[in-house]
Amino acid sequence: MYGYYIKPLGDFLIAVVVLTLCSPLLVLISFLLSIQNKGSFLFLQQRPGLKGKPFKIIKFKTMIDVFDHSGKLLPDDARITPLGSIIRKCSLDEVLQLINVLKGEMSIVGPRPLLMKYLLLYDDLQHKRHDVLPGITGWAQVNGRNNLSWEKKFKLDIEYLSKRSLFLDLKILILTFFIVLTRSGVNKDGCQTTTEFKGSSAF
Repeated sequence: MYGYYIKPLGDFLIAVVVLTLCSPLLVLISFLLSIQNKGSFLFLQQRPGLKGKPFKIIKFKTMIDVFDHSGKLLPDDARITPLGSIIRKCSLDEVLQLINVLKGEMSIVGPRPLLMKYLLLYDDLQHKRHDVLPGITGWAQVNGRNNLSWEKKFKLDIEYLSKRSLFLDLKILILTFFIVLTRSGVNKDGCQTTTEFKGSSAF
């Protein structure tokens, strides 16, 4: 009952309240990023959702598009801007995903949506993370976030599926609040984001 009725209703109400309260800040960030990125303040990327169905995740664009001589994007460290770094450290780039929640593509709490190309690399157990809607925050995010190994992240995702409940979701939300305040685990050590997943054989 919780997963079918209470959780979706709670997701919707939280998304509406937070977006409404944060709207002045979101407008300001959009304006500043539009100047920095010459008109573009949104980052849209296809991600796998429930049952692996693709959807476009919505985030603030915290990196500029800078390419090397061969036309390949430079590494994250070379493209993230001072403003983008602040937005990311405060996790403000994630707030727009509440729009995905309102569209029914994401939940507030659940396994984080990864890249489409990773679908082909999952084993049968890892595929189970797509049995529920992906989340803005999750059990892995409050247990180390980007500083975790891929093996540990997937283990925590599957653990969440087996223990999913209102109590656990509330616990994750409370822990997320404190993690955002302390800015812990935002970036993997030495990286702006996490390392690339190369399949279970790489563990």
